Amino acid sequence: MSLLVIGTLAYDTIETAYARRENVLGGSAVYFALAAAKYAKPALVGVVGEDFEQEHLRLLHAQGIDTRGLEVQKGRTFRWSGRYEVDWNTRTTLETQLNVLETFDPKVPVEWRSARHVFLANAAPLVQLKALEQIERPQFVMADTMNLWIECARDDLRRLLRKVDAVVLNDEEARLLTGERNLIRAAGAVLGMGPKYVLLKKGEHGAFLMGADVHFSLPAYPVEQVIDPTGAGDTFAGGFMGFVAKSDRCDPPTLRRAMLWGTVTASFCVQGFGPDALVARTHDELASRYDDLLQIVSP
Repeated sequence: MSLLVIGTLAYDTIETAYARRENVLGGSAVYFALAAAKYAKPALVGVVGEDFEQEHLRLLHAQGIDTRGLEVQKGRTFRWSGRYEVDWNTRTTLETQLNVLETFDPKVPVEWRSARHVFLANAAPLVQLKALEQIERPQFVMADTMNLWIECARDDLRRLLRKVDAVVLNDEEARLLTGERNLIRAAGAVLGMGPKYVLLKKGEHGAFLMGADVHFSLPAYPVEQVIDPTGAGDTFAGGFMGFVAKSDRCDPPTLRRAMLWGTVTASFCVQGFGPDALVARTHDELASRYDDLLQIVSP
């Protein structure tokens, strides 16, 4: 096992301008692991309640995800409810029920503490730090965060940024963290906080990668119809880290290719509710979109 993810598993209620779905399998670790499993064999650390359905556990197993780090606690699984507007860029959180996640204390199995590649999915920075302290000598660690932690746990987040190789942020988070409106300056300011690389997600406008040895910008893959953008960012990170783990390299050429794989993986995720469209994809389908995107960005 060379790829470890620590994060949330959830049940989501998703509303769009066109449909509504309840009890959709979700959570940062779920989307990440399902995406990463297209390239590597991820292991997952998280917590669920007694209501977590066996069919969803079987789905994770069927996709090659090791769930021995999954803790089942008395109570209900974390639940989130949200609504997307017609433009897909505006999302309103309607309800959040932390449930068993409120007392989540990550415990990395001893045999996984030698993981070479680690993704710290969105969680309280103290939880991410506690998980990272259990890893012995990782080669590449990437972390995710959100506005809430930037606003209420900034000091802990700054501690975390000094310990990771990369951080993935959307444009709003980067601006909030740094106070910079210009995204290039914002990315530079984040780099000054400790990580070697910053991955900035710009939704339908693509993403870019910045570090001392790489500046790389990439458009989003054009899809004809978006059904549900939930989990797209975690899916992007999963495709990115899955390819890095498969390559067992973290040099700039590998990271640039990983950006393409992350982008095409996320493009499938948004074409169905929850992770269903992603799960159904084959590696040949991913490779076909990779070739298409390569043609778009090549001179």
